[in-house]
Amino acid sequence: MSSVTNQPDTQQDAGPDDDRYRQALASLVRSINQIRGCSDAEKRQLQDDLQQLQEMQAKLSSGRVDIVVFGEISTGKSALVNALVSDAVREVNVQGGWTREVWDVTWSGSGYCVPGFALSQVVLIDTPGLNEVGGDDRADLALEAAQRADLILFVTDSDLNETEFSALVALAGAHKPIILVFNKIDNYPPADQEQLVNVLRDQRLGDILPPESVVMAAADPKKIQYIIESEDGTTREEWRKPPADVGALKARILEVLDREGLGLLALNAAMYAADKSDRIAALRIRLRDDAAMRIIWSYASFKGLGVALNPIPFADTASGFAIDVAMVVHLAKVYGLELTYTNAGELVKSILASAGLVGAGEIAFHLLCGTLKAVTFGHATVVTAVPQGGIAAFGSYIVGQAAKSYFEQGASWGAEGPKTVVKRILDGTDKSSVVHQLKEEIKRKLLSNRHTEDGSP
Repeated sequence: MSSVTNQPDTQQDAGPDDDRYRQALASLVRSINQIRGCSDAEKRQLQDDLQQLQEMQAKLSSGRVDIVVFGEISTGKSALVNALVSDAVREVNVQGGWTREVWDVTWSGSGYCVPGFALSQVVLIDTPGLNEVGGDDRADLALEAAQRADLILFVTDSDLNETEFSALVALAGAHKPIILVFNKIDNYPPADQEQLVNVLRDQRLGDILPPESVVMAAADPKKIQYIIESEDGTTREEWRKPPADVGALKARILEVLDREGLGLLALNAAMYAADKSDRIAALRIRLRDDAAMRIIWSYASFKGLGVALNPIPFADTASGFAIDVAMVVHLAKVYGLELTYTNAGELVKSILASAGLVGAGEIAFHLLCGTLKAVTFGHATVVTAVPQGGIAAFGSYIVGQAAKSYFEQGASWGAEGPKTVVKRILDGTDKSSVVHQLKEEIKRKLLSNRHTEDGSP
């Protein structure tokens, strides 16, 4: 998809919002390219995010304004949408909780067009009710729709309850313009209408919404009894439904859009791109961390097993070093880096040198075990296998953790330096626990036979 498909007309001066628009569009493109630069495994996890970013890019490029209708079940959300578009788009059901999915309709009669976009549209989006029983998935859909909204209509039909108030506070924290719609006002006499609106404006929402953002409506008025008098003087009763009363709401919506339309689009798109960028970064870190830790544990146990089974004196040390080098090369690939075996060997040496007494202790223990193997012609392997394997595996674990930290910083130790990084890893590692876990894995592999079905010797 191209980065810009329908930019504002440069002949029309849209003021400073033009710069915000271009910056928002650029932020969406950066987030999309961020996904395209991921590994195949990461892309599979981010398929939905890529599609959503592309949809947001298309929305911004066409100048489409999304108005999300939010609220509890049976407050008349769908009826409100129908009244605004002057069409029964969805049949209004008296049974609460009928809206099972997010749906939208173009408000072609809104009378608004984003400056510079000849094909601009205003779209009304209805969402499931806040308090639908068993509606966790539907609630997620509603929240996702609200996150992508340029303007939110929060519908209530009485004073706010705890669920409504909490939801409204959460939505206000997203920094989107909100209009609270006091619907079904025809259920209340005029005096009660005024009292409830004043309570909402002054007591409930004084710190959340400005007074002008609380409006009254009657989207689906109740039928009223009329007395019809004929020319001959006779009368008859007739029940009629008054026309929907959404004039104040429409006026407030257009006031907000006329004042802030393009700026709202730009701000919403930029916030959406920033949120997705954070998610992409967090997912990449988690996936790479999981893959890196699997590699470290695998190589550490493999090294421990190799050292444990090697009866040749001192050869175990050399083979262990080679395994560490292979592990570092493998870890580099996880982070999208290419590392030669020579450079990997230098990195392992640097890490081992930075390990200080821990590295020296491992080498000394290997020398001791090598001497015992030499003196006993390899028979001491039975005694030295598990402890030597455990120590070797722990050393590989530390090398892997340090290399992981190195690659996380883009193949750089950063401001800390290798000694500081290794010390931090050692200080944060429970050696006895790690070695015990590795020893148990080595024992299990020593006592198992992979060529039998149940792994028994």
